[in-house]
Amino acid sequence: MTENQRRLGGYAATMTLYAFIVAAVALLGRVTDRQLPRAMTARDLITTAAAAHKLSRTVTKAAVTRPLRAPFTEETEDTGGPGEVMEQPKDDAGIQHSFGELLSCPFCFDVWAVTAFTIGHVFAPRATRLLADGMATLAGADFLHLAYAKAQQLAEG
Repeated sequence: MTENQRRLGGYAATMTLYAFIVAAVALLGRVTDRQLPRAMTARDLITTAAAAHKLSRTVTKAAVTRPLRAPFTEETEDTGGPGEVMEQPKDDAGIQHSFGELLSCPFCFDVWAVTAFTIGHVFAPRATRLLADGMATLAGADFLHLAYAKAQQLAEG
């Protein structure tokens, strides 16, 4: 088996886990007679996008969540944004590699974050909106910190 095949096997396992979770939640929704929302409002879409962004950055890059990633990732020499660490998967193939990639790549983790918020909107809409509002607010605060730091650099320069 080639390294590429081993890598694809890990990705297939991760996608199978994702599909299983989505199918289980869909079945739970059917059994509990949950009604799907007709559509998300523009506010919900924007808030959920910002919240998913912040959740993804927190899970995949924040120093404080390093213990969650440690079994699957290792730090690199690269530098990330303020308060962030850069990591890469520990293994070159298999499920540990695909989990390492998922937990070190905010773009990869976004799918899982958006799925979690979407499930939350169906099963616990009020709590999900509260969490999404909080995460979106944190994302906004992050952007303000970066804009402020940039303004300071320009003022000094």
